[in-house]
Amino acid sequence: MGRGPPSRPTTFLLVAPYLGRAEAYRSAKLCAVTLLLPAGFRCHATNLGIKDHSLDFVVVAADDVCSAAGMFTQSHFAGPSVRISRSNVASGRAKAVVVTSKNANVATGDQGLADASEIVSAVAAHLGARASEVLIAQTGVIGRLLPMDRIRRGLAVLPQPLPNNDAEAVAKAIMTTDTVHKIAAADTGQCRVVGVAKGVGMIEPNMATMIALIFTDAEIAPDALDAMFRRVVERTFNSVSVDTDTSTSDTAIVLASGAAGPVGHDVLEAAFFEVALSLTKQIARDGEGATKLIEVCVDGARDDTQAKRIAKAIVNSPLVKTAVHGADPNWGRVAMAVGKCSDESDIDERRVVIRFGSQEVFPVQVDAAGLQRLSEYMRGADVRIHVSLGIATGTATVWGCDLSDGYVRINADYTT
Repeated sequence: MGRGPPSRPTTFLLVAPYLGRAEAYRSAKLCAVTLLLPAGFRCHATNLGIKDHSLDFVVVAADDVCSAAGMFTQSHFAGPSVRISRSNVASGRAKAVVVTSKNANVATGDQGLADASEIVSAVAAHLGARASEVLIAQTGVIGRLLPMDRIRRGLAVLPQPLPNNDAEAVAKAIMTTDTVHKIAAADTGQCRVVGVAKGVGMIEPNMATMIALIFTDAEIAPDALDAMFRRVVERTFNSVSVDTDTSTSDTAIVLASGAAGPVGHDVLEAAFFEVALSLTKQIARDGEGATKLIEVCVDGARDDTQAKRIAKAIVNSPLVKTAVHGADPNWGRVAMAVGKCSDESDIDERRVVIRFGSQEVFPVQVDAAGLQRLSEYMRGADVRIHVSLGIATGTATVWGCDLSDGYVRINADYTT
């Protein structure tokens, strides 16, 4: 790891219409303009009757076969969509990606694999592409077969050509229990990058997290795109956790149409990073039952890998998450989360410094008035926890959310 994010492009525009679960964090100004896909892409979102009348199907296609890369869950219960896309993207080239939502099509045996393959083949035929050039992601309830009769009827009447390039429709079509769609974009002056994502629960990455689709009109070779995407995912999607549960359907895909021509790799990677970081924070803010975004920074670690392990231990601790929810600056819970990493034998509490926001709470402790000020800080929408280990120069930042009774209610009633 060791390598930090690249420097930002000289010109940057981020569009993130979702800034928080509460209505106070919505931005009407940013939502006012429809965000379009980069040049070289078209899309179509619709309802195929998988669950209800909301959008549950979307296909995004490039004008031509283009560079592609993907990262997928390492779950032993990986769904058919993951297995198909992992195989198809191995060539580094793709024409389109299709997503069905409201049904994960996981743990459905040979029939589930046949159904996912049928969808890919039907979309490929519609686009005049090979089935191996179409990627697929599926998300929703596990263990239920797809309503293929309804899906076949919908696929039979897909418009040709695909009618628009509305990125917001793509973001809305992949939602499941998300309360808002998640979208971000960057314009470097040389190219555009647009990303969408879904995910609010069953979020603990083991490659990426949830579903994320990123599109750019930059021209880049498949190998370079793959390496770049993996670096970005490691520092963004792979650094978010809502509930420590790795999904069976995690999929992160990037397609590069090449319509804008070659772009400097540093500029492009910076654009990918900013878009993915925005989506990562949107996912954490929209965590099931969440009311606050938690950012945990660990520095002074032996290396970046150790820093990330410690940061994850903090952000995933139910005791830390509930303390943040209650605006309780109980730094002892952070110390507990660091200390329970018993395999990290080089951690010495005499070198550790813990801060909430910019306020040091250990080893120099605050008085009662200071704790009251910290509690007021923790009532805000964003809470930052900063731990310095005092070992070396490793650093990592991860994101998560607080734990409320809303999370229990949502997941207790998920399928009923």
